[in-house]
Amino acid sequence: MNEKILIADDHGIVRIGMAMMLKKLRPHATVVEADNYAMVLDLVEKEKFDLLILDVNMPQGSFQSSVDYIKVKQPSTKILVFSALDAQLHGLRYIHAGANGFLNKLAKEDEVKKALERMFTSGNYLSDDLKDSLIFNSAKKEAFDENPFHSLSNREMEIATRLMKGMRLKDISNELNIHVSTISTYKNRIFEKLSVQSVPEMMDVFKFYDI
Repeated sequence: MNEKILIADDHGIVRIGMAMMLKKLRPHATVVEADNYAMVLDLVEKEKFDLLILDVNMPQGSFQSSVDYIKVKQPSTKILVFSALDAQLHGLRYIHAGANGFLNKLAKEDEVKKALERMFTSGNYLSDDLKDSLIFNSAKKEAFDENPFHSLSNREMEIATRLMKGMRLKDISNELNIHVSTISTYKNRIFEKLSVQSVPEMMDVFKFYDI
């Protein structure tokens, strides 16, 4: 079978490196590239893919809305998140959001190959770190439930992360393609859920729970 694979990342060097790896593993595969969410959705509308390798932080859209759309248009397409975010801290969030696997960009070549092969054969991949995190969270469910950050939706977490990076509401609005008034509403909701009144206070909560 000649797979069709979409690599979506806003850094060209990442796409080039992943494409080279894929060509070694699947010489006859067709590899397509995208550098923003709008392009991803356009390609998914027009073409059928077996595997989508997706970064989570890209312009012109958001992870959650894009995954929801992909799952509707192509329910059999497997999604591997390829991100610089720490797997133990963020991996489960994206698995719960609809991804079939999560791989950190700092992974060694052998692990990248292993992850890709698993996606091709079984359709899912969890690193050992992510498996450990899953087991730990299951064993510590009470503590997990008490963490106020786990009350945030995926969209709220996206916005909270950007606020803590010092981004203005207008900049977040442009990056996620959401009206600035909606971003403001999300911000108020985040503050309410975390019982804080400012971004510095939110950062203190963030550090306290070691998120």
